[in-house]
Amino acid sequence: MPPLLRRFFWFLNKYFMVPIMRLGFGPLFGNPFTGYIMVLKAVGRKSGKIRFAPVNYAIHQGNVYCISGGRESSDWYRNVRATPEIEVILPGGAIFGRAEVVTEVDERRTVIRQILQNAGFAGFFEGYNPFTITDDELLQKSADLPVLRIRPLGIGSGASDPAGWAWIWTFVATILLVIWIVLK
Repeated sequence: MPPLLRRFFWFLNKYFMVPIMRLGFGPLFGNPFTGYIMVLKAVGRKSGKIRFAPVNYAIHQGNVYCISGGRESSDWYRNVRATPEIEVILPGGAIFGRAEVVTEVDERRTVIRQILQNAGFAGFFEGYNPFTITDDELLQKSADLPVLRIRPLGIGSGASDPAGWAWIWTFVATILLVIWIVLK
């Protein structure tokens, strides 16, 4: 991916997708064109601070899967590898789980295709059509894409839980409603 496009997505993810998910609006933004996004809440391997990383995902056989488009050099990927116990904010809720690298060939093929298809237009950025590529070509062209399986271990803290941001829009909406009623 060209550096300018990579920078655009970094900006979009940090200042739009992460806040949208933290505010609880995730279900309103996922669709087949723009893709389905979840946010990983990983511990920074150097800072120890919570870091948020929006990624495309697939759910398969009770696990959540994602790939690192930035390969093994991606900061969020290295953070998750250093501390594999993470929280995941999905559009429908949040889970706590353990991330593991997927090495089994059939599992990789199945979930890589599904993740890229779920990614909408971004699924084509790898340079092929995830809907029509053959299984053999997919495995060959995605050999350097790390695949993570997140095994749910419990419930995570979502947008409407303490430390979530859903209270912001509900609070603002309530104030605006009160003002509208008073001024009416």
